[in-house]
Amino acid sequence: MSQFGTNRRTFLQSAALAGWALGAESPLIAPIAGIAQDTARSGGEAMQVALTVNRERWSLVLDTRTTLLDALREHIGLTGTKKGCDHGQCGACTVLLNGRRINACLTLAVMLEGDDITTIEGLGAASTLHPLQAAFITHDGFQCGYCTTGQICSAVGMLAEADAGWPSRITNDVAVSPVLTDAEIAERMSGNLCRCGAYPNIVAAIKSVASRGLE
Repeated sequence: MSQFGTNRRTFLQSAALAGWALGAESPLIAPIAGIAQDTARSGGEAMQVALTVNRERWSLVLDTRTTLLDALREHIGLTGTKKGCDHGQCGACTVLLNGRRINACLTLAVMLEGDDITTIEGLGAASTLHPLQAAFITHDGFQCGYCTTGQICSAVGMLAEADAGWPSRITNDVAVSPVLTDAEIAERMSGNLCRCGAYPNIVAAIKSVASRGLE
């Protein structure tokens, strides 16, 4: 303790509190400035965007070239959406945009303000699985699991497309929703690749949910 009633510890605490107080009114200035500088150095432009992901709103400052996939994984921390080919060919990054399936790696995040984005994390929780999540477990529709999140999101979108847009058949004067055959499911899921070759079980999982309807 010095003659002035202070010591090194109290001095450092006071300095830290003062620094916090000076920056409290604008805590985002430094991060935003840093992002803007990094973006400018790489020839891009920074932009603030508000995304609605899994019914939660996120305010982000992004390089305008940032894909939805990178925004989800690197800026929001939702790593369930996987980066596979990064060219829109494997389907590992499939998410739902306003209920329709898209490749997150081909979509710019800054274009999606006002849209409703759903990732695998938003479909269900461990205690309340989405019917397709439960079906993939029951039918062993995965091996390494890397493509599984994209497969499930794609299957949710595909079944919604079937409910919304496929023409009904008339049987005994009653409109009946089309029955999805194995071949039809495989064709409509062909944008999602599985290097482990779990396709028969994936089809079986989707078919089991299609037969009773999405709950």
